[in-house]
Amino acid sequence: MTLPRLQVAPMMDWTDRHCRAFHRVLAPGALLYTEMVHANAVLQGDRERLLGYDPSEHPVALQLGGSEPARLAAAARVSQDYGYDEINLNVGCPSDRVQAGRFGACLMKEPALVAECIAAMRAAVQVPVTVKCRLGVDELEDYAHFAGFIDQVAQTGCDTFIVHARKAWLDGLSPKENREIPPLRYEWAYRLKQERPGLTISLNGGIASLPAIDEHLQQVDAVMLGRAAYHDPYLLHRADAHLAGALPRSRRVLLEAFRPYAEAALAQGTPLKHITRHVLGLFAGQSGGRRFRQVLSEGAHRPGADWRLVEEAMEGTDTGLTAAA
Repeated sequence: MTLPRLQVAPMMDWTDRHCRAFHRVLAPGALLYTEMVHANAVLQGDRERLLGYDPSEHPVALQLGGSEPARLAAAARVSQDYGYDEINLNVGCPSDRVQAGRFGACLMKEPALVAECIAAMRAAVQVPVTVKCRLGVDELEDYAHFAGFIDQVAQTGCDTFIVHARKAWLDGLSPKENREIPPLRYEWAYRLKQERPGLTISLNGGIASLPAIDEHLQQVDAVMLGRAAYHDPYLLHRADAHLAGALPRSRRVLLEAFRPYAEAALAQGTPLKHITRHVLGLFAGQSGGRRFRQVLSEGAHRPGADWRLVEEAMEGTDTGLTAAA
């Protein structure tokens, strides 16, 4: 699989199957990622709930968490059987719960273990196995250590790395603070790509505009949008259209394109609130945008709520494309 130049980050509690179906409408050319799923949950939990997705989501990657090579390999095999296009190992999440389980960002301190995990996963599946990591963790804050981590993992044959261009502080900062306080060092990812042109490098962290995307893509192979894509979904659409050389569609047209999926999910018993929570930011900054969000926020939880609420919410919103679009 050729890595798409635009990706949407795995985000816990956000990038569920309904979110990804909406993002696919917005960005037909992007690579979508699931929320992180621990390998143990894949092996022991409700697989359809954890791994199920709509066929429209392809290409879609599953992000796994864990640090036991054999269990990660087994989970990767299950995930491949579900048809995922890529398996990604999380080496970047800084939450306390993740640290307690010895996975996520704390694994930046154990490159040999990460390499062992990746080698086991690669041996178990035919689809690409990739790594999402930070620049470093805690006191490990120099380019040489970061590059050494990449080199050790790359010796397994893994050639694709998604780099969140911040380090993580595991002691003293919350996950939210770890997304904002450690400084962004895009130049480290740029240098990594320059010095190791055979690797595929995707850049993540703080990317929130089309000019920024263009600038980064002059240095690395791909960009990954996270919270900017979620809070401002139309940015994701504009980015995808921009990279494809196409004109963006209006927000209303995009919602109508999402309607068949939403109504099918409603017919299967999914409450409207689980679907519409992902579209609340679509009209952010636009005329009628506040009312759009308010109508959906207040009404989607009511029993029997259906797509008519979305149509009601769109009343009074901007119907076309604006300069701020």
